[in-house]
Amino acid sequence: MQKKKGFNLTFRQRQQLGGFLLTAPFLIGFVFFFVYPMIQAIAMSLSELILTPDTFELKFLGLENFRYALLVHPDFSRVFTEVLVELVMMVPLVIGFSFFAAILINQDFRGRALVRALFFLPVIMGAGVIMKLELEDYSLIMLEHASESARFGGAALRYVLENSFIPGGFISYVVDAAAALPTVIRASGVQILIFLAGLQSVPHSIYEAAAVEGATAWERFWLITFPVLSPLILTNTVYTVIDFFVRMDNEMVLLIRDTMLKGAGYGASMAMAMIYFGAIAVVLIIVYAILSKRVFYQV
Repeated sequence: MQKKKGFNLTFRQRQQLGGFLLTAPFLIGFVFFFVYPMIQAIAMSLSELILTPDTFELKFLGLENFRYALLVHPDFSRVFTEVLVELVMMVPLVIGFSFFAAILINQDFRGRALVRALFFLPVIMGAGVIMKLELEDYSLIMLEHASESARFGGAALRYVLENSFIPGGFISYVVDAAAALPTVIRASGVQILIFLAGLQSVPHSIYEAAAVEGATAWERFWLITFPVLSPLILTNTVYTVIDFFVRMDNEMVLLIRDTMLKGAGYGASMAMAMIYFGAIAVVLIIVYAILSKRVFYQV
């Protein structure tokens, strides 16, 4: 009886086959869940969607939907600018808060596990279903507006800072940052975990050697901790930018949704989404170009 011959693959071919099998799910998902929907979105942004009894038809309009979004729609340009300005303010606050929060909860103290769990609660509270419930919870909205006057912020905080002879631009930033503190805390859960994982991966022998050489805690932070965590600062910055742009409570996302359901229809909303997508891509390219040059990769 003749024995069947199997596949005689070299080690290099087996490596290539294994790599292809491992990446095939991602490639398939990328094509069907990103490339194909993107082509559909571009086609809709250049057309008017007309519903028929059985299906829908696309009437080609060219760049008319983009002209409507940029020049005709009363709120798109304003909301788009406000979102970009808010991004510039929020990203440094989120990265700074998550960085130092990770350093604090990385210290050895009793109840550290509970504190870490509490810092991760904003991620759970920021989940899509819970956020949707909060957006429609009118009692919560009324309570929030009623308690605004009791907070140490706004006019009270501005009055204290102005009497300290601090520049006006810095005062406005501090007041806005204080008002946005709940949002900053909510948006920092994942970033804290990433920074915490990076801190725990740094060998203690490096800090011990620096202490033996006479380095202070401040010097150890800037010469060891900060450079080692710089790749994670880049990672968290990119994640924060994307998370900010696509959050359910983002005004731009809400405007695009309302335009689709209540306004000018699918074509105009898709044109807005394409402009928004292009802005996200440009912001990410700028962020990566600026931060990647300052990242220290440990060999």
